[in-house]
Amino acid sequence: MDISIEQYNYSLPDERIAKYPLKRRDHSRLLFYKNNRITDKQFYNLPDLLPSTAMMIFNNTKVIRARLPFHKHTGARVEIFCLEPASPTDVALAFGQTEEVTWNCMVGNNKKWKVGTLEKELQINSKTIVLKASKEQKTSDGFIIRFSWNNSDFTFSELMEEIGKTPIPPYLERESEEIDTERYQTVYSKAQGSVAAPTAGLHFTPEILENLKSDGIKLENLTLHVGAGTFRPVKSETIADHEMHTEHFRISLNTLKSLRSHRGPKISVGTTSLRTLESLYWAGALAAKSKPFHHIEQWTPYNNKDVKLSFREAIDYLISAISSENKNYYEGSTAIIIVPGYQIRAVDGLLTNFHQPKSTLLLLVAALVGEKWKEIYKHALENDYRFLSYGDSSLLWASTSI
Repeated sequence: MDISIEQYNYSLPDERIAKYPLKRRDHSRLLFYKNNRITDKQFYNLPDLLPSTAMMIFNNTKVIRARLPFHKHTGARVEIFCLEPASPTDVALAFGQTEEVTWNCMVGNNKKWKVGTLEKELQINSKTIVLKASKEQKTSDGFIIRFSWNNSDFTFSELMEEIGKTPIPPYLERESEEIDTERYQTVYSKAQGSVAAPTAGLHFTPEILENLKSDGIKLENLTLHVGAGTFRPVKSETIADHEMHTEHFRISLNTLKSLRSHRGPKISVGTTSLRTLESLYWAGALAAKSKPFHHIEQWTPYNNKDVKLSFREAIDYLISAISSENKNYYEGSTAIIIVPGYQIRAVDGLLTNFHQPKSTLLLLVAALVGEKWKEIYKHALENDYRFLSYGDSSLLWASTSI
């Protein structure tokens, strides 16, 4: 995989990065690309741009207030950024703990916290709780932190909601504000566990969703908890030397059956949904070979080039495999990397924002539309589109789609 990351570079002026969301979610602009043609729309035009036979697949993950501020007795501020639970590893179980829990974390101002336990006093429903944080061990990205508290009436989730801050992207170059609590969250978010929003979905309103349903468009959900690794820059010269982060996902058996039976075009809402859908394909391909199928490694697609299954056939194998486990859902993890040359199998189009230069997300876009990504991004820059998480949207159809 000798793709040079420099080939996917472009100049992004700081003033083109949207630092705040628009007043109204669905008033963002929408670049519409299909059949090699680019047109400028508004996001509220979306229902008119899709055939009634389409299906849209959403990531319903919910962003947690993952940044927890503490102060040492000296007054030094230390921020603990919770990435994912360490014990218990199940997200729902970790949030439901009532005495203690451990998380994989990054620590801001770590040099000020060399030893000892941090404490924070908080009030919930007129009750005083003391939350403690202690380092368990060093990891490649930070530390495993043990949190404990003195009132079992409250879950760790409730403590996070009380004192935590929304983990907005670092390129916004500002502290999170009250507006981020609402707007760095999709209106359909449900399963808490992400430390970054699936930003393609930030443009949707309840009215847009109802309009899509009224037009006969099928809406399906899956859950992939977005990790901080989504912001990890590609520092290597070639993609072969870049290590992808792992993210966990879950999808119901009914949704898998709906994906298998759908005959119209499928649109992925965001890159996280697309990575999940493509991972489902490879999970089915591995199940067809009677291989372990609950984790998709970074290079799984590229090491199994002999696989000729259609998306529907792969999902058939996956449904059969999880049915044999007597489960009504599939739960797995993925480190898949989607780069130019990769064959997109799961969808016909992608709804997504505009991504950073030299990022794996831009490579994913290029895998879908080929070299046309350059023309698309040039058009967006020359026509005052807003970029990145709080920026404008695009609906991109694959070159081979109907």
